[in-house]
Amino acid sequence: MVRPIIEVILLKKFPMTKLRILHIIKSLGRGGAEMLLPETLKLHDKEKFEFHYIYFLPWKDQMVGAIEDAGGKVTCFEAKDNINLLLQYKKIDSYCKEHKIDLVHCHLPWAGFVGRLVHKRTGIPVIYTEHNMQERYHIATKSINKFSFNFQSLSLGVSQDVSNSIKKNIQPKIPVRTLLNGVNTEAFQRSEHSEIRLQLGIPEDAIVIGNVAVFRFQKRLVEWLQVIKKIRKRNLNVYGIIVGAGPLEEEIKKEWKALELEKFVFFPGLKTDVKPYFEVMDIFMMSSSFEGLPIALLEAMSMECAVVSTDAGGIKEVIRNKEDGLIVPVDKWQELSGQVQGLIAEPGELARYKLAARKRVIEAFSLKKMVEELEEIYSSYSN
Repeated sequence: MVRPIIEVILLKKFPMTKLRILHIIKSLGRGGAEMLLPETLKLHDKEKFEFHYIYFLPWKDQMVGAIEDAGGKVTCFEAKDNINLLLQYKKIDSYCKEHKIDLVHCHLPWAGFVGRLVHKRTGIPVIYTEHNMQERYHIATKSINKFSFNFQSLSLGVSQDVSNSIKKNIQPKIPVRTLLNGVNTEAFQRSEHSEIRLQLGIPEDAIVIGNVAVFRFQKRLVEWLQVIKKIRKRNLNVYGIIVGAGPLEEEIKKEWKALELEKFVFFPGLKTDVKPYFEVMDIFMMSSSFEGLPIALLEAMSMECAVVSTDAGGIKEVIRNKEDGLIVPVDKWQELSGQVQGLIAEPGELARYKLAARKRVIEAFSLKKMVEELEEIYSSYSN
């Protein structure tokens, strides 16, 4: 018992200095990268680390409350466009000096660009997490990324596909590591208490197919609706839910009306709490043309939704076909309907894939494991 007493005395006399981490991200809306910030913060060791957050789009602030509730310090340096975002680097420099920031962690390209400017000016180590394939970026984004990529300390890819894309397209001199996204499997557990089914008027015995996504072209939600229409021709007891919003909402809803799905597919909008919607989904279906490693997929699996998806990006690193879920090639998205039909026809198989999905994320994609790896990386930059 002597050693713990000595440690307590020493800690009182020489209190542990926390490592101060500053996360920089363009917005704090309800995107995959943004959702990870409050979720990881809940699990971080607050006695060892202090977390700060800077974002730039004040109208995309859905995650601010969750971060502050978890103990993070959030600041918005408003920027109306990407150029104005880059011009905020002096304010970020001052913030780092004022708050004695030890390490900067940037997410997505434009936050990465401004973080690299801060690194060049201050020498503060900068870590950058890449969530997407380089091939999918606009030529201007790709060019700036390639030019500036070595002005940082470390790059993390959210999947092996993403890391390989960095190495192939940028050939960086700095280290590139893969740190797989994770999900809080304790928080995302099915309770069967969701009232969403009742609120939307979905019959108790209906099969519900869902998706949670930003309405962008790579999610192929128009095609997703076409798959639902095809499935409903054979199964009138199938309903759909798409949670989210985004730039292609008008185009997607135009197709929704053209397919006469208004009474069978529901758009609840952008939600900070998606758990009640996962609780009514039997199948989580993705038709994406490309992905990094989607957080919504991991959340759905943790909530015991059977997965039917294209094999875009990191999805094929998560789903082992016919073991954890069912996947089809990206360019054969039409085959999704047949895979879903098979599960509807075999309730036993549907139940098996629901349990297999949760088992997979618990074993390989837990948020606790991700946070432990992150903290090891952060600690390696402590003085």
